[in-house]
Amino acid sequence: MKVFILCGGLGSRLDYEGQITPKPLVRIGKMPIVWHIIRIFLHQNVNEFVLCLGHKHGSFKKFFSNLGSNNKIIKIQKNYQKIILRISNKKTIIHLVNTGLNTKTGNRIKRAYKILNLKETIIMTYGDGLSDLPIRKLLNFHKINKKFSTVTAVRPPKKFGIFEIRNKVAKSFDNIYPDKLSRINGGFFVLSNEAIKKIKGPNEYWEEEPMQRLIKIKQLLCYEYDGFWQCMDTLKDKKELNNLWRNKKCPWKIW
Repeated sequence: MKVFILCGGLGSRLDYEGQITPKPLVRIGKMPIVWHIIRIFLHQNVNEFVLCLGHKHGSFKKFFSNLGSNNKIIKIQKNYQKIILRISNKKTIIHLVNTGLNTKTGNRIKRAYKILNLKETIIMTYGDGLSDLPIRKLLNFHKINKKFSTVTAVRPPKKFGIFEIRNKVAKSFDNIYPDKLSRINGGFFVLSNEAIKKIKGPNEYWEEEPMQRLIKIKQLLCYEYDGFWQCMDTLKDKKELNNLWRNKKCPWKIW
């Protein structure tokens, strides 16, 4: 199964570093956060990744070209390259897809999905979130419940939009008044081809129109997870994650 990682936006809340470095390449310890995300999946036997790029997309090619051993770079077309390498002695396939500088999150997913000519179910996550989430349990939950899509609903700080959940199905998503409910969008989605089809307009954020369409037809399932989850949204978040790494108290390090 392929993991789509949204890596195209600006890290505007990371101050100067977010302007000169794509947020997924900002470092936790000595390695960028996207490396930590990839390692979470690799050590749960998921080894193929589609990076949906935009801002400073060339930086990702440079990083992955110099990472691992015996790298093989395949140029498919102007905005798409494939890199095969070994990370932690595991074969790893990285698809680098430039989805455009100002493209919204929904259309980044759809463009990359179309460029790779896919019709299969994928995992999708953000390039700034870490968790000790058991991926196989998430996938099994999605498969058993037979919905178009599943989102991991977590319990982090109250500054994010949150879900109202009833019988494991999302009933609403509130991005304006998050204090009234208890779970938020933690990323780590499972998306079928039918879910991808709900991205319709040329300028849609995944978190807005497509998710609301799925909620309306009761096709957004929530996998409620109470383990570790934290995103790197601000400089404060970055410092907290680096402190966890430095003190060897990093729950996402499940390898």
